[in-house]
Amino acid sequence: MGKVYIVGTCDTKGVELNYAREVVLAAGTEAVLVDVGTLGEGAGADIPARDVAVFHPDGAAAVLGQTDRGTAVSAMAKALTAFLKSRDDIGSVLGLGGTGNTALVTEAMRALPIGLPKLMVSTVASGNVAPYVGPNDLTMMYSVVDIAGLNAISRRVIGNAANAAAGMARNPVPASTDDRPGIGMSMFGVTTPCVTQVREMLGKTHEIYVFHATGVGGQSMEKLADSGLLQGVIDVTTTEVPDLLVGGVFPATEDRFGAIIRTGLPYVGSVGAVDMVNFGARDTVPAPFRHRRLHVHNAQVTLMRTTPEENRRIGAFIVERLNRMQGPVRFLLPLQGVSAIDAAGQPFHDPQADDALFSAIRVGWRDAPNRRLIEIDAHINSPEFAAALVASFHEIHA
Repeated sequence: MGKVYIVGTCDTKGVELNYAREVVLAAGTEAVLVDVGTLGEGAGADIPARDVAVFHPDGAAAVLGQTDRGTAVSAMAKALTAFLKSRDDIGSVLGLGGTGNTALVTEAMRALPIGLPKLMVSTVASGNVAPYVGPNDLTMMYSVVDIAGLNAISRRVIGNAANAAAGMARNPVPASTDDRPGIGMSMFGVTTPCVTQVREMLGKTHEIYVFHATGVGGQSMEKLADSGLLQGVIDVTTTEVPDLLVGGVFPATEDRFGAIIRTGLPYVGSVGAVDMVNFGARDTVPAPFRHRRLHVHNAQVTLMRTTPEENRRIGAFIVERLNRMQGPVRFLLPLQGVSAIDAAGQPFHDPQADDALFSAIRVGWRDAPNRRLIEIDAHINSPEFAAALVASFHEIHA
């Protein structure tokens, strides 16, 4: 049984944090109270703030020697991340706090593996929690009242959270008995036929996890890769890159493909749905783009066709990251179209734009023994292309 790591600022929230520790201990679970305060020494912590601060790459002075609170909090977040990652006895992590501590603690939580319980009791948990949660299995619990002393409401809320954290630490979910390798796949509506065919061909021998390429979907897939929960990736749909570079609503982060670079996982990729940038309803398309070739996918989603110049940028972004991958890589180009609406007779059919994409990848590609660029004279949703993806995957994932 792992321990519950209770994290907060003992210099301002000591009473509440100690109460959470009492509840965890009463539930029969070991507790470790970690102080991340930057204003002064807090009382009662098992791990004082200075012992956390020394985990900052530049030492404790980079955290505790700051006069600006924002700088100090950001530095403590880095230190806490390194501290928690160094521990091997964590059963769950429980954070309590307002805006500053929520940002601090959740940054460290996001660096922890998928599957490790993480619960944040926060005054901002009732609003937009995406910046705090990201692509992680991080639970946000609204504190209802401010975490400013114990009362009838805060005792109940903090007590429930502490019991939940204790229960998760005391009852870890057993590892799956399914010994099929786990494979991550990225998909969009316009690449669904391709992904469905690949799933049918690999499903009996591999456990397939499909991620909707809506920005956070790609991040979630790569978070699983970083967490050691995937044995390979078939990244059919890289449409989040155009949204990042052009300004759509489903953007990747600058770290797209970073998990593959870091882990060296077997990687088969393609350029699915990079013919489009995603926006909301038709009237939400930014003014500079309203003259462009648009396609109303549904009432909430409007697609914009990428231009040859944009495709050159997209190709350059992708290939630069492919060249940094040290694991086995196969990257496939579907020369007859990259999405369901990029085909002869379809609204985004534009061979000139596709050629700009393919040319940018060809020009930027650096040959290496572990990497192959493969061109398939077929559409991305064709049986031929799906078969080529599966053959490439078998080649690098024996």
